[in-house]
Amino acid sequence: MSLGMAYVSSLGLWDIARPHMEALVARTGESSSMAQLDGSDIVYVARVSVPKLIALRVEIGTHFPAAQTSQGKVLLAALPAEQVAAVLAQPSRSGLPPRRHWAGGHPAGQLRDELAEVRARGWALADEELAPGVRSVAVPVRDGTGKVRAAMNVTVHAAETTTQRLLNDHLPPLLTTAGQISAEWAIWLSRPHVEIGRRGEAGPATA
Repeated sequence: MSLGMAYVSSLGLWDIARPHMEALVARTGESSSMAQLDGSDIVYVARVSVPKLIALRVEIGTHFPAAQTSQGKVLLAALPAEQVAAVLAQPSRSGLPPRRHWAGGHPAGQLRDELAEVRARGWALADEELAPGVRSVAVPVRDGTGKVRAAMNVTVHAAETTTQRLLNDHLPPLLTTAGQISAEWAIWLSRPHVEIGRRGEAGPATA
């Protein structure tokens, strides 16, 4: 949690993303989160939620197995193909027991093919793979070089929202929102920033 929050705070990503995520949540009526890769898990670094009778408990710093989440698939797809297996070989810190249809791990070929699709189309879907009733779609958030640094999603309850509605109604504004955040973040990163010393002295300007 400390590592994730320090990373976001240092880059100003959350300050940039927050109003965009709040607008997205107001438009969709569904929760939205941002996550980064931490070993074989994703770690949540930002979230704007809406109250639901049935909801997945998510807080800043929460870990989930990356291959079972839409955000994780986006982040894994951004890695060089040869790194994916090594990353997924690391033990999960989520504390979640493996789901029945995931016992023994995700078939390597199936995951490889799915990540190739995610890489090509620019978004990922997780349909009740993490927990029953939880359905989400995620897209990448990029820095000024175009590198994927985070992923953000819209999460719905499967009993309320079909996959078709999730993709037709919620994916387009999610893509737009992620693009706006990426563009503003790239501008922010391109500006010189001043490091502040322990006693408040201004350090050297850094870009």
